[in-house]
Amino acid sequence: MANSSDLESRVTRLENDTASIYELISEIQQTLRAHDQRFDGIDQRFDGIDQRFDGIDQRFDGIDQRFDGIDQRFDGVDQRFNGINQHLSRIDTVLAEILRRLPEAS
Repeated sequence: MANSSDLESRVTRLENDTASIYELISEIQQTLRAHDQRFDGIDQRFDGIDQRFDGIDQRFDGIDQRFDGIDQRFDGVDQRFNGINQHLSRIDTVLAEILRRLPEAS
């Protein structure tokens, strides 16, 4: 059977181990608190970046709408050019007919 000094020694060792474990837990808790603070800071930075991206997205939406308006204007200009082209084509046909009917120069 174990004698009293062996038991005291084992109890002391267990008490020291327990104290060491509590110290480690305390250090781990401090590290976790520090990490939580850093993660909170990172979250805030990401929130700021997200807001900036929202602003940029809104600006791109505005630019896209402006391009849609410009595209519509170009469609109108294109239709006008098509009308002018048809008119010039008729003029070309008339001029060709006039030149055909003119007497030939001798």
